[in-house]
Amino acid sequence: MKDEVAIIMASSSGLGLGAATALAMEGVNVVINGRDKNRLESAKNKIEKVSRGEVICCQANISEKETAVKLVETAIENFGRVDHLVTNSGPPPCLRFGQSNDEDWYNAFDSLFMGIVRVIKEVEPYLRKSENGTIVTITSRIVKEPTPANILSSSIRMAVVGLGKSLAQEFAPQIRVNTVLPGKFDTPRVVDDSRDVARKIPNSEFKVEGIPMGRIGDPIELGNAVAFLCSSKSSFINGAALQVDGGTIKGAF
Repeated sequence: MKDEVAIIMASSSGLGLGAATALAMEGVNVVINGRDKNRLESAKNKIEKVSRGEVICCQANISEKETAVKLVETAIENFGRVDHLVTNSGPPPCLRFGQSNDEDWYNAFDSLFMGIVRVIKEVEPYLRKSENGTIVTITSRIVKEPTPANILSSSIRMAVVGLGKSLAQEFAPQIRVNTVLPGKFDTPRVVDDSRDVARKIPNSEFKVEGIPMGRIGDPIELGNAVAFLCSSKSSFINGAALQVDGGTIKGAF
């Protein structure tokens, strides 16, 4: 994968950073993205310590319409190509249906879904030119086990899986599209909504009952799965939804 180019959305921390780090370790040039300049620069420094490729920052909010153009232009201006897109987004407020209002739904839809749609539309022509064009969407295991305590994520992330499955048929064989379904990982969660009580448990105190591996995951472990799906080693995997959750999901499919 050396010298290939990847755009990783929402990658200044957490699972996006794990994906960017894993790809950079494989020699991929990465464009990382986040809203906060300081966090983005910190992420770049962390990646560069292990990277075999270049790391470029693109400060932008994925909920804003102009971000799609900005991300792709950054990649083309610096590297002249794009081979991989990894979509990601921060979590919406963890609310029950009765706690949510119209603004919650519109904001979550824009962040979790439309931000992805816009970037895919912008990057598709460049991915088609690649010999190994891929899109990997990072969603959540919640799409297989929806919960009323997190109605926004339970509802809207299913649309992301539907989008990916549809594009896997439309874009093939030039572009492969797959999805990863992460479970509980050791990521920072900033709670800025007084209604959002579900994320106030520190990771160090998180109970691991129900996770057969007996621990929460390291973001690089999710990143390694993303890197595999971007690589030619997964050349016949298209339209898949890969669980990366330590065995938490109990269903067979």
